[in-house]
Amino acid sequence: MRLERRETQSAWLMLAAPLAAVAVALVLSGGLIALSGASVPEAFRRIAIGAFGSRLAITETLTRATPLILTGLAVAVAFRARVWNIGAEGQLYLGAVAAVAVGATNPLGLPAPLLVLVVATAGAVAGALLLVLPVALRLRFAVDEVVTTLLLNFIVLLFVSMMIEGPMKDPLAFGWPASVPVDDAATLPHLVERSRLHAGLILALVMAVVVQYVMTRTVFGLEARATGHNPAAARFAGVPVGRTLLKVAALSGGLAGLAGAIEVMGVKGYVTTDLSPGFGYAGIIVAMLANLSPVGVVGAAIFSAAIFVGADSMGRAMGVPSFIADVTVALALLTMLVALLLTTYRIRR
Repeated sequence: MRLERRETQSAWLMLAAPLAAVAVALVLSGGLIALSGASVPEAFRRIAIGAFGSRLAITETLTRATPLILTGLAVAVAFRARVWNIGAEGQLYLGAVAAVAVGATNPLGLPAPLLVLVVATAGAVAGALLLVLPVALRLRFAVDEVVTTLLLNFIVLLFVSMMIEGPMKDPLAFGWPASVPVDDAATLPHLVERSRLHAGLILALVMAVVVQYVMTRTVFGLEARATGHNPAAARFAGVPVGRTLLKVAALSGGLAGLAGAIEVMGVKGYVTTDLSPGFGYAGIIVAMLANLSPVGVVGAAIFSAAIFVGADSMGRAMGVPSFIADVTVALALLTMLVALLLTTYRIRR
């Protein structure tokens, strides 16, 4: 048996691949649920109810999906240009710290909309700088950005710990490691009363549309995709490959940093070391499930968030470990990789 590259990839095959991957992942995770002694149909029913069965469930799912949309977009943009950004988690945390550093006080008395814009921009710039550095090292010294971006995650987390235990520590936190809160004028309004769902969801959806347009309808998007497909050919065609990769890094890191700023402004109000339960790493899975499509990231993020939120509810109701959610999402990534292989190649005897 051998793999033969397909000459063309039909639209229905590209649409069916992620759906089939998710279905296979759910079947495999259902087998694990069965091994735990629980009813598989009841477990999936509990997951659906926990994620979408009430107003509270829906708002919690969408709240969880908001940072996943932005980190998924960050990874999708980078991977399209073959910039292997594994550091969205660190970029998110640095964006959160920058948001607090800028938004904790409002000495100029800026109106709320303008202060929100300034704080969000600060988070995006911090995240962008954190990815531009590894890409610059790759261009100048051929340093593998997989290693540098991954290791920077741990460095940033230690930096966050230092800041919230030192210069940014909240004196009213009774010794709890937390930063000072952002000013009330820098918080995002809630979309649904008595819920945590905030206006950051709207911003995330807008960014998905903007990134889709940029990557498919602009010269920069064409240059980024050409650089990802074949850097040598892109350079021969006149594409400034180095400059393009730095722009991609700034956009990707900026999106992840924006996710951190939005989490602070919309949910937490301050920074702690458990601000993110792995949003940056989950963004890789979200981007792959969406086949690196910016618009598809929205659906993949909501699916991942629903699995996590619903699994928590299922675990409490049935005594099944909620880690099933992590396994399900991981299986979805693996099955998606197989599906992408089969959409690119066909098996020949």
